[in-house]
Amino acid sequence: MRRFGGDESAVCAAAHCGAWRSGTSKPGDTNDPAPTTDSACDRAERWETSLQRLDRNWADLLQELRVIQTGVQLLTGFLLTLPFQTRFEELTQFQQVVYLVTLSAAVISTGFLIAPVSLHRFLFRRHARRVTVDVAHRLAQIGMALLAVAVIGMVLLIFDVVSGLMAGVVAAAAAVLLAGRWVALPLAIRERGMDEPDR
Repeated sequence: MRRFGGDESAVCAAAHCGAWRSGTSKPGDTNDPAPTTDSACDRAERWETSLQRLDRNWADLLQELRVIQTGVQLLTGFLLTLPFQTRFEELTQFQQVVYLVTLSAAVISTGFLIAPVSLHRFLFRRHARRVTVDVAHRLAQIGMALLAVAVIGMVLLIFDVVSGLMAGVVAAAAAVLLAGRWVALPLAIRERGMDEPDR
């Protein structure tokens, strides 16, 4: 008896998908075709329906947002308290500009990273899971980019106040490299085809 009657094609697609991800086969090869979309691989390897896939994507996104929201909220809260410190009036005009830009980036980032929750609530029971996942994905990407700006600005401001502008610039450059890894590393993994099927 077959577990999923008539799904030999899905089993075959799973094998091709695994080969494509491991780098031995690529989409478009005439002799060894592979699923050309992420959803095709999910159907072949996970036996997921489209709705199950969207539910899993949404759960993954929520877990990521829980991690990043804690950091951005702490950073924003810290920045909001700085004007009430006695030494804040001693900041130069450049430092005040850096502070305002950093605070703006942190506050807007907080808004973008919280927006998926509001989106889900207002689209609740509207059968709009696909658009919820797609839009929330974009909101999270924008929020992370703004968070990177806030982190770089915060490093620049602190090192500038403590050790001078040159030290601030050097520290900010190091922060740029660190934040760049948020994008460069996953892109490098994706381009090299290092992602392997889940076991």
